[in-house]
Order: sequence, then structure tokens, then C-alpha cells
Amino acid sequence: MSTLIGLPKNGYRVVPGPEAYLSPSAAIMGVVLPEEGQGLIEGEIVPQEVAMEEIANRLLSARNPMLFPGPLVLWAWSDKAVAKAKALQDMVAEVPGMRIIPMPDYRPKYPMINPEVEINPNHPNLTIWHNNIDVCMFVGVHCHFANLALKIVRAGTDCYTIALCGERGHEDAMITLRDVHAEEVRKITETIKRVKMGRVSCQKEE
Repeated sequence: MSTLIGLPKNGYRVVPGPEAYLSPSAAIMGVVLPEEGQGLIEGEIVPQEVAMEEIANRLLSARNPMLFPGPLVLWAWSDKAVAKAKALQDMVAEVPGMRIIPMPDYRPKYPMINPEVEINPNHPNLTIWHNNIDVCMFVGVHCHFANLALKIVRAGTDCYTIALCGERGHEDAMITLRDVHAEEVRKITETIKRVKMGRVSCQKEE
């Protein structure tokens, strides 16, 4: 599935786990954040368009894809947040079977959390295990909580993680994009549509 072959230059690939009880930080292992117009695929810096295409392929190939939106897009605290949330809803509608489990706040809820209703960043593995999620996307989650949750997911599950960040990106995700706002989400949606149409054409030819 991956568009890449071999190891990144730093020698460490960020792939689905379970990796270890305490998985190492990707940054400690030499993974660096992308610059403007770039993304990361499993620790390797690639052009933004390549990362978007891989996101589309991963989502469309998933058995049970899931969007985990955080407070930055769940609450209408600005016009930009509202626009981004609407763009995300349009994106989810283009991925067959994709659902949404929100992360409305970061207060510890274990063991009382209902994993069908929300995701707890302190124990995201519980929601992933309970719902058999194989590909998930984090968006609108404050960076420090996203980094924590992504490490826990990599440590204890085999879920493929995607992180759309409004800032610099998240090296602990399998795929990450930086500077993602409503316009970038719409570009991902258009990429999903294009990839989906390409798959339908291939099936017809067969």
C-alpha cells in the first residue's frame, strides 16, 4: 500500500504497532517535521500531494475508517473552525463506511469512557480495540494531546494513524500533514474522489 520502499534516511519508520509497551518518540528516533508544502509518510518527508494521495488510498482501503475530531474543530470558537468542521463532514461522506468518534475534551475518563461515544486521549487504544478500527484520522486535537495519543496507539494497537495538523504536523503518526485548514481538507476530499473514481474505472475494465 505504501508509496515508499525501504527505510527513511533516518533509519526509523513509523508504522502500525503494537511496537512496545513504551514506544519511542519518533522525534528521538530521528524523524523530523515537514516544511511548508510537505508531509510525512511513515517518517519520510514527501510532497504534500503525495501524502494526500496516500491518505486517500489508506482511507478507501480501510475496513473500518474513523475520524477523531478534537475540540479545535468540534466547538464553533471561530469562523475558521466552523469552515474546517464542515469540510471534514464532506470528506467523511466521500469515504464508504467512515464514521466519527469525537474527542470533546481531555479530562481523564478511564474506566468510565464509552468507547462508542467518544475517544479519550489518555486511553485511545480502548476505543480502537472496542470498535476494531484499522485506520483513524486525528484532526483538531491540541498538539501535546495528539502526540500522547498517537504514541499510545502505536504502542498497543495495529491501527494506521493519520494526523491533520493546523500547525507543524505530528511525527508520531504514520501519515501527517501540516498547516491543514478548510482549504487543505477540501483538497484531500477531491483527492479521495479522484482515487475512488480511478478504482471504479479499473474495476469496470476488469
